[in-house]
Amino acid sequence: MKNLYFLLAFAFVSFTAFSQDKGDLKGPAYKNYKPGQNRTETVKVYTSDSKTDLKGPEYKNYKPGKNTEETTYTKVVSNNNKANLTGPGYKNYKPSKK
Repeated sequence: MKNLYFLLAFAFVSFTAFSQDKGDLKGPAYKNYKPGQNRTETVKVYTSDSKTDLKGPEYKNYKPGKNTEETTYTKVVSNNNKANLTGPGYKNYKPSKK
């Protein structure tokens, strides 16, 4: 039982220690770090087009693992014009008035 407590304490300490990482920033750079200015790469999102038209007991007893249909995936690409804006242009961006 004592080993279990030590294992849980070690896991808690290690998870909290690694979750607070901001790179190797120190001093004023660490204090003035703004996550919103950190540029990240865009991520491609894939969605599945297969939908089941089952209702009632058929839907309840449906087993996705035994599905024999071939699943097709669609890549979702967004053209986000707001990503390149900064300052007042970003603040006053109106998607309805392109």
